[in-house]
Amino acid sequence: MSNDITQQLQSQILESYKSRKPLKICAGNSKNFYGHQIEANCIDTTGHNGIISYEPTELVITARSGTSLKEIESTLDKNGQILPFEPPHFADTATIGGTVACNLSGPRRAYTGAARDFVLGSNIINGKAEKLKFGGQVMKNVAGYDASRLMCGAMGTLGLILDVSLKVLPKPETEITLGYECDIHQALDFMHHWVKQSLPVSGSYYDGTYLYIRLSGNNSSVSSAQKTMGGDVIDDSEAFWKQIKEQTHDFFNSDKPLWRLSLASNNSPLNLTGNTVYEWGGALRWLSSDESEKIIRAELTSLGGHATLFKNNKTDGSAFHPLNSGLLNIHKQLKSAFDPENILNPGRMYKDF
Repeated sequence: MSNDITQQLQSQILESYKSRKPLKICAGNSKNFYGHQIEANCIDTTGHNGIISYEPTELVITARSGTSLKEIESTLDKNGQILPFEPPHFADTATIGGTVACNLSGPRRAYTGAARDFVLGSNIINGKAEKLKFGGQVMKNVAGYDASRLMCGAMGTLGLILDVSLKVLPKPETEITLGYECDIHQALDFMHHWVKQSLPVSGSYYDGTYLYIRLSGNNSSVSSAQKTMGGDVIDDSEAFWKQIKEQTHDFFNSDKPLWRLSLASNNSPLNLTGNTVYEWGGALRWLSSDESEKIIRAELTSLGGHATLFKNNKTDGSAFHPLNSGLLNIHKQLKSAFDPENILNPGRMYKDF
């Protein structure tokens, strides 16, 4: 059955390639708000689902792109394992293909790695309807330019992901969350100091008044870290971090544009209007603001960072930070190589391609 669906997907892309008609890659649509909207025929991958192989002792799982995140995480949980980058779902329909395509990671990302760091290999169909295989199921199979990880964050603009192999990790033996009432300068100092001490930090969140730090690991390491760090133990820690990961926390419920700001963690608070919360030790900042796109992007550019308009796009500008001429040229060359007729999710990331 999976081969039949693969052939159907390949035939649909081939037809579009010949007619030069664009396609919008569709699956669970849990992240449909992200990036620019596309007017095109849908190519649906939800029927292309199922776990192909899973070797708990090898810490590797391979699944088709339409497989739900819930199924994958449930299977891993039965064997005491997790997806280390803690991907957000945003809806029960979330799939592993969309997760990898968007390269979105949760609170654990700053301490264990991003989604692309755990991709070992993938099979895709490019814009010429060619099936391509990259990487494998072990790290040693990845040599030269790792094109499988190139699919992470490309949002389907380079190819339709058929399946992906991911490295997984054991589930932590225990987790607790500690809280501290402090100002932003103290919060940043705390987060930097504790990371330098190699404490088992797996999540950080500062809301402007209170700093939350999650510790994950074996019982002895977490207990030892707690004695070193002090703080108040937060009840129902799992529910709190799920609110942050899935953006159901009150902060994310505003109807104002939500900006995802990425910059060096040691930067001081930004001179921007609106409300800000901090994750990833200060390297990820969420800004809920009606401030103009021009001002926000100028501020981030001056600091060597970038700003993504993540939700509630009320502007006619780009959702993603403008590329400099060098990066823009690389993006266009990659798009031309993988999708020369610009039929796969055209304009999803940048409106020109």
